[in-house]
Amino acid sequence: MERQEAVIQIQDLRMKYSDRYVLQGIDLEAYPGQIIGYIGPNGAGKSTTVKIMLGLVTGYAGEVKLFGRDIADGDPGYKSRIGYVPETAELYDNLTASEYLTFIGELYGLKSDDADYKARRLMDMLGLGRVYDARIASFSKGMRQKVLLISSMLHDPDVLFLDEPLSGLDANSVMIVKEIMSQLALQGRTIFYSSHIMEVVEKISSRIILIDEGRIIADGSFEELKERSEEGTLEGIFNRLTGLNNHRQLAEQFVSVVREDS
Repeated sequence: MERQEAVIQIQDLRMKYSDRYVLQGIDLEAYPGQIIGYIGPNGAGKSTTVKIMLGLVTGYAGEVKLFGRDIADGDPGYKSRIGYVPETAELYDNLTASEYLTFIGELYGLKSDDADYKARRLMDMLGLGRVYDARIASFSKGMRQKVLLISSMLHDPDVLFLDEPLSGLDANSVMIVKEIMSQLALQGRTIFYSSHIMEVVEKISSRIILIDEGRIIADGSFEELKERSEEGTLEGIFNRLTGLNNHRQLAEQFVSVVREDS
């Protein structure tokens, strides 16, 4: 069977802020149908990688291609084929969910009526049909997260970039979103997923990329990574490869300071 064309191609990606490199030669390719868990410690370069692919950060060295085209060529057309849920996002609180989602749909080229019809159905499926015409200012964190997730998928993108997409969701909603990701992957969509919740990454990812200090230090399925390590969990593999293996000692020291007489 002939291998599909990569939807993401990155070669020797480097990014420098002031005198410090946050990316030090990233090489990766991503293919249709993959759910990629892109993980690493804070400051490892995860968000910078994603923001470069989104066209939000420039000034990098190396080559970044989406759908076979170099994103540095100045043509923003590829953005209509991607969706994005940032870790923190500001929604327009004065708008209703209906107004916001219809607006986002129109930005991606949907007709207003089509965007409204589709958004209403998706909101209803996630248990938010009753607040479709309510102002976002009245929404809880979990409700806002659902609106963000819908806005990222409303135009049926080929690639989804999700940064902590389960933040604020209840257990039932987490299961639904995980299943949505699996179904999208079966439909040939590519999901680039970043989270600090190792158990979730371990369970939903078909491929896990671990980045540390701007370099990829592991790349493979969870089973492949486990075979190369004595650790039985992704958290254990993560801790060993990033050198973060003294959690208990640090916790004991922290608590001892907390309990010191002032």
